[in-house]
Amino acid sequence: MHTTMNHNSGKTSLLTSIGTQVRALRNEAHLTIKELAERAALSPRFISQLEAGEGNISITRLQQVAAALDRPLQTLIPPASNDGSLHAEIWHLLSRCSGEELQEAREWLAERVGKGAPRFIALVGLRGAGKSTVGAQLARRIKMEFVELDALIEKSAGISLGEIFALHGEEYYRRLERSTLTRLFTTSHGGVLATGGSLVTDAESWEMVKRRCFTVWLRATPQEHMTRVLRQGDTRPMKDNPSAMTELKALLARREPLYAQADLTIKTSDHSPSAVVTQIIQMLPSPFRVVKTNARD
Repeated sequence: MHTTMNHNSGKTSLLTSIGTQVRALRNEAHLTIKELAERAALSPRFISQLEAGEGNISITRLQQVAAALDRPLQTLIPPASNDGSLHAEIWHLLSRCSGEELQEAREWLAERVGKGAPRFIALVGLRGAGKSTVGAQLARRIKMEFVELDALIEKSAGISLGEIFALHGEEYYRRLERSTLTRLFTTSHGGVLATGGSLVTDAESWEMVKRRCFTVWLRATPQEHMTRVLRQGDTRPMKDNPSAMTELKALLARREPLYAQADLTIKTSDHSPSAVVTQIIQMLPSPFRVVKTNARD
């Protein structure tokens, strides 16, 4: 009887802890119960019961909640309140760390146990620089994952970039950008990252990228940027704006000192994407060069 009571008490304590953690992470993500339920394909009533520590929850459903919060499953399962183990203490310490502190802790642990930190190659430059095209080909050549930061941000927000700016403004986008980068760098083992053209203007995001990535500026002239954007079918830059080219030149001039902080600058003028990829591979630090530079797509 006493054993059964202890078991039930432990179970209740665990469910309460999970519920408290889910509610904290939901609030941190600025989601309502209804919004989290929709993302997780669960009912609002179920989310309410989960946060209240009522009823049981399967690992499968808890994984759905974790995915909806863009969090690893383990972050939703805190140690029991009576767990005084070293692992439990470390869990609580890590749960209070910022994204930057988690990155530092991971780097320290990686060095401590003899495993290299995640490796990323970040492509920067204005819209029309060729980051998506070059990035996808580069990833194939060096056998790494290709990631577009703006696509991850849209997935996290559940709406398009245009809607993010129209509904919430630039500051909200910047917060999403920072949190998305932090999540990527703490959960991924590396890849080729195509960044948004304005990332370098946010000091926190740009410092994070420079610290965790080998950075490559795909440099082109204003005329080339405009031509490539128009070739992609986007006529907005020129529509009803006779000063579009002048504004583009001014924008590039303002950002060039920031882009120039990249580890490598590749001039893309008069070069095919494949040729640009070959140039990048030839200049990459040795850990990234896993294929011959004369390979063809």
